Amino acid sequence: MPDSAYLAALKMLGVRELSERQLRQRLVRRGYDQQAIDAAIVRLKADRSLDDERAAHAMAHAETSLRKRGRLRVRRRLEAAGIARDVAERAVRDVFDTVDGDALMAASLQKRLRGREHVSDDREFQRLYRYLVGQGFEPDRVLALLRRRRHQDHDD
Repeated sequence: MPDSAYLAALKMLGVRELSERQLRQRLVRRGYDQQAIDAAIVRLKADRSLDDERAAHAMAHAETSLRKRGRLRVRRRLEAAGIARDVAERAVRDVFDTVDGDALMAASLQKRLRGREHVSDDREFQRLYRYLVGQGFEPDRVLALLRRRRHQDHDD
């Protein structure tokens, strides 16, 4: 069954975009030998079923729109998936050219606050700061957002 690794890979790619590294790892876990995996990868690249550039854009879009993550976290996620640094940079730049970073950060904060509007105290402020920086948002912008949310609370 020389085509079985290829067919298994096609099924995986039919579910979601994967990088070459991710696809190789999944095929190894399924027990395909290296020669079958290499042949499948060559064939998938030739018919453009496997494209790290397209996968990087899809992953970056999902990380921002679904998971509400910032630029730095998205870039780390792409590189962890085996996407080349220049391809990851290009995908992140392209996606963030169409996204309002401040609105994305505010949405991530709102998701964490679970409907509340204000930061209740210094301890929560610090916890939310660590969370948002961990999500890939720039520390100075996180501080500005959290300070606005805390000041709103003091004004009420």
